[in-house]
Amino acid sequence: MLIDIFHDTVCPWCRIGKKHLFDALDQIQQPVNIRWHPFLLDNTVPASGYEFRSFMRTRKNIGETELQQMFDYAQKAGEAAGVKLDINKISLAVNTTLSHQLIAIAPENIKNDIVEAIYKAYFEDNLNLGDIEVIIAIGTAHQLNPTELRRQLTNDAAVDKILAESIFARLNNITSVPFFIINNQVKIDGSHSREVFVQALNRATLLETSSKIW
Repeated sequence: MLIDIFHDTVCPWCRIGKKHLFDALDQIQQPVNIRWHPFLLDNTVPASGYEFRSFMRTRKNIGETELQQMFDYAQKAGEAAGVKLDINKISLAVNTTLSHQLIAIAPENIKNDIVEAIYKAYFEDNLNLGDIEVIIAIGTAHQLNPTELRRQLTNDAAVDKILAESIFARLNNITSVPFFIINNQVKIDGSHSREVFVQALNRATLLETSSKIW
């Protein structure tokens, strides 16, 4: 089974959706190949980041009360899913390009672990994903060579590829994340529940089986 996941690493709903999907995969016990795709929510953020709460108030065009309600809602949804989202601890809105480069670089056997480590770095440890030292530290913790990693992360062509993939997603009518495509046929827009993902996975399996019969 092939699953394409479009996400951004500072999107709490992407982390929730990932958890629901992986819980569903554990339930149906099928071999799966996951491809991670960048969807940059705001690539104008500098590497140093912006003050988080003021950035989010401006981005959402809401006041502090509404902002806190939005954060509380996402945090409770994370708790229900079994993931930690310490949103009140976050101090910076960050540029996520480097984090997506690390995911692209990571070998397939650790790619999912790298994604989770990046989510943890932002939502639990309040780290700046736009800081190359933070990204190298995540990669090094997963046995990637720091010297080679730095060379790859500072490659302009690699940066351009992330930007191009993010633009490509929008040109193909993906307007929000998380967004999942199963076996190039079944699409799920949003985080949803484990049960919804189980139904989608079963439907994708049925469609694949039917296509082979015919």
